[in-house]
Amino acid sequence: MYNYLDFERPVADLEGQILELRKIEAEDGAVDVHEEIERLEARSSDALANLYQKLTPWQKTQVARHPDRPHCNDYIKRLITDFTPLAGDRYYAEDYAMIAGFGRLDGQSIAVIGQEKGNDTQTRLKHNFGMARPEGYRKAVRVMELAERFDIPVLTLVDTAGAYPGIGAEERGQAEAIARSIETCLNLTVPIVSLVLGEGGSGGAIAIATANRVYMLEHAIYSVISPEAGASILWRDATRAKDVAQAMKITAQDLKDLGIIDAIIEEPLGGAHRDPSGAIEAAAETIRVGFSELSGLDGPALKRERREKFLAIGRDL
Repeated sequence: MYNYLDFERPVADLEGQILELRKIEAEDGAVDVHEEIERLEARSSDALANLYQKLTPWQKTQVARHPDRPHCNDYIKRLITDFTPLAGDRYYAEDYAMIAGFGRLDGQSIAVIGQEKGNDTQTRLKHNFGMARPEGYRKAVRVMELAERFDIPVLTLVDTAGAYPGIGAEERGQAEAIARSIETCLNLTVPIVSLVLGEGGSGGAIAIATANRVYMLEHAIYSVISPEAGASILWRDATRAKDVAQAMKITAQDLKDLGIIDAIIEEPLGGAHRDPSGAIEAAAETIRVGFSELSGLDGPALKRERREKFLAIGRDL
């Protein structure tokens, strides 16, 4: 059984019936329920397909935040061999919300930077729900500068509701740290590919997503502010987040049409949380294509293309 979202209730009911029938089949082999299970499975699959063909932006937001969705560490474990994380920003402290280090993708050296939300209460608290403090962004800059020095391409994995807004973070220069990270991304002379896994929130996301290629998973979201925060600002009513999600064009499909991202990675039916391995493999193929497209460009060309890409956003709207 999955952690079902509110709008998945019809599917949850059908899959609950299937589970009950499987229990009966296991406990009493004399009862033949095979045909009924097959019939319910077909109905469940059709219901799931119908639901996910017409998700609203708010429903996509719920899918992007699903607790079982694969996160940064899941992608690293699956795709990167010999991964060696680096800790600390050499100024203040270690930030567990930001994962950064070096490893190998298909045998080639690569720098990996990503935001990790955690999978249970303990790890979510450890990783601060993926919301990095200034030291996290300074660690990201440190790793990007090392990648530049040794001519190693950079992969960034974006999954955050936003940078941490606490008093301590502001006192230590949160805005400056994010700005420095964006500046470093823009000035790199090595390829940089970014993938939005779930949430791409505000400056916390763009700080590591100013890349030559920006990809999004099919049900991910990417926006300047969370729907709840936007509703609180506009109407002082966070319950109107659904309206803000619709208006802000935060889905991968909207952002592809606007030219903000380069490609959408199709997720397994029912979202990445239903088949994490399948979702990660699909993402891996797109990442490989991205680096392959950039491999023929020299440093100045990579830097120029990246700058032109972001300067062009919004020009033709």
